[in-house]
Order: sequence, then C-alpha cells, then structure tokens
Amino acid sequence: MALGDTYRVLGLEWFQIHFTENPGMAFGMEFGGDYGKLILSVFRIFVVFFIAFAIRKLIQQKASYLLLTCIGLIFAGAVGNILDSVYFGVIFSHSGTFHVPEVATFMPAEGGYAPALYGNVVDMLYFPLFEGFWPEWVPYFGGKYFLFFQPVFNIADTAISVGVGLAILFYRRFQRELDPPTPVASETETANHAPTI
Repeated sequence: MALGDTYRVLGLEWFQIHFTENPGMAFGMEFGGDYGKLILSVFRIFVVFFIAFAIRKLIQQKASYLLLTCIGLIFAGAVGNILDSVYFGVIFSHSGTFHVPEVATFMPAEGGYAPALYGNVVDMLYFPLFEGFWPEWVPYFGGKYFLFFQPVFNIADTAISVGVGLAILFYRRFQRELDPPTPVASETETANHAPTI
C-alpha cells in the first residue's frame, strides 16, 4: 500500500485499513523537529524500562491477573510503538507524501529513510462510524462538519488505550489491592496511648 491508500475490510464503509505514518505522538502531535523525535524515542524507552520494573514488582507482590493485564497491555503497546520508531525507518524506503505517495521498499539497497530512533510509527486502523453537521445551537461547533471516529491508530495504540481504560475503570479495586492494610490497634495499645488530663 502507498501512503494514504485505503482498503475497506469486508467491504464495510465504517472499518478501513488506511495506511498513514505518524512522525510524533498520539494523533500526530509533534514537537522540536529531529531533536524532539529523539527525545520522544528515548523517553519511550525509559518508560518501557520503568513499566517492566513495575510489572516485576507487581508479580512479586502477587498482584491480581486483572492488574497485571492492564499494565501488560500498556507495556506491550509502548514496546510496539518503540519498535516502529526504531526499525521502520531503517528497514523501509520513504513512503513519499500524501500528494506524491510511493510504495515503500523493504530493505532497500541504499538503506532506509531514517536512522534508528527517528522512524515513523505506522497507523492503519480507521473507523469512520458516522458523519454529519453539529446543530446550529452548539457553541463554537454549530453548523460545522464532524466525522466520528476520525483518528487513525494502530494495534499498539489500542493496547495502551484498553490498558489505561481498564485501569481507570477498576482504579478503586487496584488501589485497595496495592495499599497495605492499616493495622488495627488493640484495646490495650489504645488505653496506653490515651491522653491524660
């Protein structure tokens, strides 16, 4: 597929494979050009090591499978995006631009389009579920066109989103699981520490 090409899964309008490359963070946000890209890649690697350390500690504490699954999904998604940014630019030629798309070549003789840590992350899942216009009475957006769901994302992003969503949903349960129980003072200890008048 060339950059911007779309394939309808099972002929469905609302489920498409849409090939795009994301040079930055979620939803294509970028900062700082090449230095920003390098800082982002190194930051992702540090976060992955931190999450791996946290998973190891949680296993030692015999955390629930649900908590380990949440953290594991976030870890797997982060690793997937790191692998894309580390290797995609090294092993593929440039995909062109949306105006002049090209089909990338795997392992080109002249080398990839970017050095390690500078590659783009590939996004491909696109779910344009419905579209329309905002009602006129809606402040700021009134009368404007909208498409839901517009972002294009990948399986790694899905893993991170599901992991974070489950963590938010079961936050109180995880908090009780991770917080050590407060010891209950016996009646004698309470009597000994009672203030005297």
